[in-house]
Amino acid sequence: MSRRARAFDYREYDESDVRVRPNRRGSRPRTKTRPTHKDATPARVLAVDRGRYTLLVPGLEPGRTVTAMKARELGRKGVVVGDAVAVVGDVSGDPDALARIVRIEPRRSVLRRTADDTDPVERVIVANADQLAIVTALADPEPRRGMIDRCLVAAFDAGLAPLLVLTKADLGDPRAFLEAYSELTDVRVVVTASDPHAPSAPIEGLEALAQQLRGQVTVFVGHSGVGKSTLVNALVPTAHRAIGAVNDVTGRGRHTSTSAIVLPLPDDDGWIVDTPGVRSFGLAHVQPTAIVTHFPDLEPGTQHCPRGCSHDEPECALDEFVAAGNAGPAGPARLASLRRLLRARTERAE
Repeated sequence: MSRRARAFDYREYDESDVRVRPNRRGSRPRTKTRPTHKDATPARVLAVDRGRYTLLVPGLEPGRTVTAMKARELGRKGVVVGDAVAVVGDVSGDPDALARIVRIEPRRSVLRRTADDTDPVERVIVANADQLAIVTALADPEPRRGMIDRCLVAAFDAGLAPLLVLTKADLGDPRAFLEAYSELTDVRVVVTASDPHAPSAPIEGLEALAQQLRGQVTVFVGHSGVGKSTLVNALVPTAHRAIGAVNDVTGRGRHTSTSAIVLPLPDDDGWIVDTPGVRSFGLAHVQPTAIVTHFPDLEPGTQHCPRGCSHDEPECALDEFVAAGNAGPAGPARLASLRRLLRARTERAE
């Protein structure tokens, strides 16, 4: 027999020659049944930071929170500030403890925005809020009415009660500004002022603002430099939110709040959600046909519009409605703002 033949000396094989490769993933059959976590602990999401969630768990001593991560079974479901969740694991609040979020409870409201009107990705700012406080300065920096109108649309779309908070009334007269929103009966207004010669003095109008916040979950939103963090620190003395000055050249403030966070009002009489300063408030998530419904001072004028009216064409009945004074003295400016929003959304659709 040749050397090659001896190397391939074939013979009959039996069961003793069979080698079973172990199953590295285990031999237990897979199942689609998932644990219900009926004994999970309820919690509220106070802050989100790079995949770690700060939670408030009932029963813990004041000031103590729980750090958690999202359970794998939640998949791509996003957990946001304000969410009511269920957690398992170590909920003691000890420094090295880590719990798991296993369930997101149904949300009663969701406040969204996009980076701009061309961004198809919507971002959830906060869940389960009751009202939106739109903070704007009367001067230094100058008020941006377009930004306010966008925030009002977002609030109405999310089902939140809008609250217009005007700051720095010591630098500007609020009467002319408020006239622009006098027809919006559903929008409450609070005016605040500070003494520039006594920075540590109480803020005028702060008690009126606190009254509007009691018993509510209120989201504070506004562009940088309007004094939002100053108000938050005055309302929640333990907040210690950073405060920045307005640039003398650009008239813009520095982003001092870097992430949204839920803060309890004194005596557990409500919650504030402080959000980072924003330069834009995109409405790509709001359908163009719904935008006009969020201008309650103008919507009645659409009853006589032709079928399929875009509200930005010569036949639109809003022009006559506004010219007749039905939308108040600020009607022309409000109509111009509405049409700017509609054009931005229509251009995106095209």
